[in-house]
Amino acid sequence: MLRIEEISGRTYQERMADSLSALPLISEEWTNYNASDPGITIMENLIAFEALQGSYISDLDFETRFKLLKMAGFTPSRAKCARVLLSPVDTEKSFRLSANQKFKLGDLVFETKKAVNTGGISLTGIFSDFGGSFHDFSFLSDREYRMSARVFGEEPKTGDCIYFVSNAFPDPGSDTCFYISIDTRFNRNPVTDRSDNIFASLKWEYYTAEGFKELKVHDYTGAFLLSGEIKFRIPEIKAAPFEGTPVKGYCIRATLTHASYDVVPRFKSVNGFLFEVWQKNSRSLSITSQKTDRLEITSPFEDEYVLVFAKEKKGSSYRRYELVTGYGKKGRCCLYERKGKRRFSLTFDEEAFGYVPFKTKDAVRVVLYSEEVMRRYRIGQVLGYDDQELELPLKHIVPDSFCLIAKRYDEDGGEIFNFVRPGKNEGDALTFHLLENDGKIIIEDAGDYIGAELFMASAAVTDGARGNIRAGNSLKALEIEGDPVFYNPGPGNGGAYRESLEEVRSRFRDDIFTPYTCTTAGDYERVVAATPGLCIRKTRAVMDEMENIVHIAVMPGTDEEFPTLSEEYRKSINETLFERRLITTRFQILSPVYTKVSVKTTVYVKRHFSDALMHIETALKKKLDYISGDNNFGDVLHFEDVFHVMEELDCVEYVYELYMRPENVKYATLRDSNIYPKENCLLYPGNLDIEIVSS
Repeated sequence: MLRIEEISGRTYQERMADSLSALPLISEEWTNYNASDPGITIMENLIAFEALQGSYISDLDFETRFKLLKMAGFTPSRAKCARVLLSPVDTEKSFRLSANQKFKLGDLVFETKKAVNTGGISLTGIFSDFGGSFHDFSFLSDREYRMSARVFGEEPKTGDCIYFVSNAFPDPGSDTCFYISIDTRFNRNPVTDRSDNIFASLKWEYYTAEGFKELKVHDYTGAFLLSGEIKFRIPEIKAAPFEGTPVKGYCIRATLTHASYDVVPRFKSVNGFLFEVWQKNSRSLSITSQKTDRLEITSPFEDEYVLVFAKEKKGSSYRRYELVTGYGKKGRCCLYERKGKRRFSLTFDEEAFGYVPFKTKDAVRVVLYSEEVMRRYRIGQVLGYDDQELELPLKHIVPDSFCLIAKRYDEDGGEIFNFVRPGKNEGDALTFHLLENDGKIIIEDAGDYIGAELFMASAAVTDGARGNIRAGNSLKALEIEGDPVFYNPGPGNGGAYRESLEEVRSRFRDDIFTPYTCTTAGDYERVVAATPGLCIRKTRAVMDEMENIVHIAVMPGTDEEFPTLSEEYRKSINETLFERRLITTRFQILSPVYTKVSVKTTVYVKRHFSDALMHIETALKKKLDYISGDNNFGDVLHFEDVFHVMEELDCVEYVYELYMRPENVKYATLRDSNIYPKENCLLYPGNLDIEIVSS
C-alpha cells in the first residue's frame, strides 16, 4: 500500500524480464525459457494477472484508501480551530460579547462560541505565604514586567500558598480563566494529559462570607511547572471581600498539598479573568430556538441576509416563512423588525398570519448569510448516483460548523426543508461526507433525497495552523462601539487543517520504521529521554549480557548543582520502560554519580599573552565538564584529547608535562594515562595546578 505508484507503474514487459532473470536463482532445473514451454505460458498468465491487479490497486477511490489505513490504526486528524485566551486592554470597562463576536488580527478572524461578560475585573494583588510571612508579587500582573519570580521561594513546602486578589468577582455559574506564564529553564517533555501533575498538587479555594470554599479547577500548568491556563467554574455561593492579605479584595487561593518539585516554579506573568475565542470566520450561520412567539437575533454580519424556517408538527420537516415588515398579509409569514445595527426581532402571530411554529425542540431555525455566501448559496441537486461530488463556495471549512439545507416537495407539492450534516444519518436520510480542505461534499447514499436541491445553511472557515499566533498581540473587536482592543497573554494552540491522505500515509510509514519495543541501547536512551513530563539532560544505556539486564543512567535537568533521581523520576521512567521492554529483558535505572578530575600541567606560553592562565583554565574546565558539556556517562577522558585542547590555544607554545587523575577511584579509574568513568559517572573539574613558563 505504501508503494502503490511504484508497483502499478511497471509495465508487463518489465515484470516479465524481472521474473525470467530470477528463475535461475529459484530453480536450477528450469532451463527452457522458450514461449512454447508450459511453465513460461503459466508465468506469462500470472504476470498479466498481476499487472491487471496493480492497475486496480492504483484506482482505489479516496474512501477505500482511508479505510485501509484505518484498518492499520491510522485515521486522519480532524481540522481544528486555534484557541486563544483574551482580555480587554482596558480592564475597567465591562463588555457584553454576543455569540460569534468577531475579533481581527491582520487577516485572521477569531470568534466567541457563546455570549460572555468580560472586563471590569482585574487583579489588584498577588501574594505568597511561605516562611511565615507574606511576599508581594503583584508586579506579575503588570504586562510590561518580564522578570521571573520564585513565588514559593527556594524550597516549596506543603502548606505554602499564593493569593490572587481582585477588585470584583465573576458571576456564580460562569467560567473564567487565568493564564500563567512560567520561566522554563529546562526542556520538559510534553505530556499526554495536560492536567496530570507529577511533582506537586494544589488545592484551590475562593473566599466567601462563610470562609474559604473549594473551587473546582482544571489546571493545565502541571502545578505551575508549565505555561498554561487554569480554568475556573464559579460556584453558586457568592464571593466576599477578604481582609487577610495586604490588599483587601476578592480572593482565590492556591495551597500546596504536595510539593516535590524537580524545578522550583518561576512565574513570569499572571493574567486573570480571560475568555476563550477560536480562530474561525463564520460565513453563514444557523440559529435554532424553541421559542415560537418572538426571537431577538444578533447577527455577526454587517449586512446579513435572513431565511426563516419553522416546524408545524412534531418530528416534521421545516417550512419556510416569509419575512414581512408589517401586518396585513396572510400565509407563512413572520414580522421582521430592526432593533439597531446587526440586531433584529422575529415575531410569529397565528391570529395575524394564520400559521405559527409548533412548540418542540428546534422549532425555529434562522439562517444568516454573509453577502459572499448568499450569492453562491445553492450547491446543486442530488442526482442519486454513487459518490456524487458537489462543489462548495468555501474551502477549509470547520466541520462542526457545516450544515446544508435540503429542499424537497411533499405529496401536495408544497416545499419542505431539512437540515442535514455530514456523516451517517438515520433511516433513508441523505448521507454524505465533507472534504473540508477542498470545499467539496461526496454523496454516498441519496436515500429519499433524490432530486432534492441543496443550499448552504451554516459554515465557518479556518486558517489552520496560522491561527496559532504568538502571545502579546492586540486584537480589535469588530462592530463594537469605541473599537476596544483585546490582548492575548498566551499563544494560540490547536489550529490545524484535516490531514490529507498523503499525510496519513506518511505518518503510517514513519510509524512502521520507528521501533516501539526497546531492543537496542539507542532505543532505551531514546525512550527514557522522551519520558512524558520529565526534564532529561543525559541518559546512557549499557547491556550487561552476563546478567541479562540493561543499566540505564539518567541525569535529570533540575536546579541542583549535581542532579539526582527522585522517586517521581524513577516511577515515571519505570512505567514508560515497562511498556516498551522485551518480556525477557530486565532493566535498572541508575542515579548519576559525580567525581572530580585533578590536573597538573606545565605549559610554555608565548610572550605578550598576559591572560594565558585564564584561557588555559577555561579550556580545561570546559573539557573536563561532563555535567553541562557534550560528554555522556562513561565516556573515556583521553590523555591526548586534554593535551590537544591546551596545545591548540593561540597563547600556548607547547605543553611540557601533563598529569590527570580522578579524585574518587570508586567511580572512575586511571589506566594508561586515560580516565575511565563508571557507566553512571559524570566527570567535572577538580583541582587545576597549572604552571606557566614564558618561552
